[in-house]
Amino acid sequence: MVEKWLIVLIALHSVAIGFFLLFLTRWGTAFGGWPDVRPLFFARQAGIFHFVAATAYLTEWFRYRGFVILILAKGTAVAFLVAMYLVDGGPWPLLLSALGDGSMALLVLAVHRRTGDEDAPLLRRG
Repeated sequence: MVEKWLIVLIALHSVAIGFFLLFLTRWGTAFGGWPDVRPLFFARQAGIFHFVAATAYLTEWFRYRGFVILILAKGTAVAFLVAMYLVDGGPWPLLLSALGDGSMALLVLAVHRRTGDEDAPLLRRG
């Protein structure tokens, strides 16, 4: 039960990020540390990606009781955000976002280990 609500909250977080990037693009990007993003297409594309990711998290959980997509997405996000901070000298919210994404992935794994069958795979069949 705890796993389910944690996955739902993480998906809602992705929906919120997606909403701000897709529908309030200028405000959302400025809040994230980029006050002047041009063209807006790519920020909006990132917004729609967040909706797709949230849908994938929920679909995988409710269909298979798995969260591999979530762990892969969050792990990839951490690597990308830290790399972009180091390579491009991006704004400090990149590191905060990396910390948040990494924390979400670790929390899901910890809750799974604590409340689930430790021998169960991350992706259950059927």
